[in-house]
Amino acid sequence: MATTALSRIVSASPARLDEVVGEVRQLSPERQLVDPQLVEAAARAWSPNTIRAFLSDLKLWDTWCRRLRVRAGEASAETVAAYVRALSGQDRESAAAKATPPRAAATIARYLVNIGWAYRMAGRGDPTAAPLVRFEHKAARKLLGTRQRQARAIRFKGDISDFDSPAMGICLSTLLKATRRDLLGVRDRALLLVAYDTGCRRSELAAMMVHDIEEADDGGAGIVEIGRSKTDQEGQGALAYLSPMTMRAVEAWRTAARIERGALFRRVETYFDGSVRGVGDSALHPGSITLIYKRLIRQAFDKKLLGAMTEADVARAIAAVSSHSIRVGVAQDNFAAGESLPAIMQAYRWRDAKTVMRYGEKLAARSGASARMAARFREE
Repeated sequence: MATTALSRIVSASPARLDEVVGEVRQLSPERQLVDPQLVEAAARAWSPNTIRAFLSDLKLWDTWCRRLRVRAGEASAETVAAYVRALSGQDRESAAAKATPPRAAATIARYLVNIGWAYRMAGRGDPTAAPLVRFEHKAARKLLGTRQRQARAIRFKGDISDFDSPAMGICLSTLLKATRRDLLGVRDRALLLVAYDTGCRRSELAAMMVHDIEEADDGGAGIVEIGRSKTDQEGQGALAYLSPMTMRAVEAWRTAARIERGALFRRVETYFDGSVRGVGDSALHPGSITLIYKRLIRQAFDKKLLGAMTEADVARAIAAVSSHSIRVGVAQDNFAAGESLPAIMQAYRWRDAKTVMRYGEKLAARSGASARMAARFREE
């Protein structure tokens, strides 16, 4: 599998690095960095998503400080504690709090981590580490709950009781049927199948290159090398299986789009009437993956492939779907097939067993001991 070191290097752009340095400098005493090398090293070590979140969170923090007429570099534990109360909805009276949208517990935790990092890198005391802030954060977690909202799963056949059952509802099988019969549809089919076989995150799908894929055996199956990912920032890489059906879909896409090298998944440009104009040269933007899934659900509904689902049902489903939906569905299908937790984690590159178990919770609730016991009583 021919890859180059350069194709695997993803680092902060000079512009992003300068932004990180600039934001931290604003907090530094007399706007002079105590340890410039520390800030620059952190910016180079962080992933693009981490840098994006860091800069975004600091801008929000600066806005909060301005609303309180406090210089960000001189903010105290009381300033942070008030921010936590506003974000968690405990304070809806003050003008600053009214102008601050409430956030989930996980988001508040991320804000505090990034704010704390910024002050420490700026050479100042960390106001987020004060006991007052820790207690306010604990109160916010107690109020909001720490359970994170899960993306709606897209399983291969939907919420079926066994794999011999026909497909139902919003599922991969239905979305494949809903794809268009043109170049856009060819791209969408390849994307769906690769996403399901590999359980890739959106950034991994967008970064996939033609040379990352090779045939694995005479049966038509393939292997794709997944380079840098959310849980592999050092780029050690991993291999994922591609079924013969997926390999055929990828080949059909490459042939139709005349892609010989470079990014595998690209934007299909369309005219105002929806007809295909051509294929872009650059990789598909990670943010567009969710939009593709949502569009395909709408197409499935318009083609009457979703059974008795109403317009309201579809609207709720579309709102709940994200780029993670197929990854969640893959986990649930593997649990339904009786695969072990270690095997699932190894195949789909999960490092946190709690995350995988959370994805399987809804499936377990429908088919676990309590569900089987209830079914016995209904049968009598």
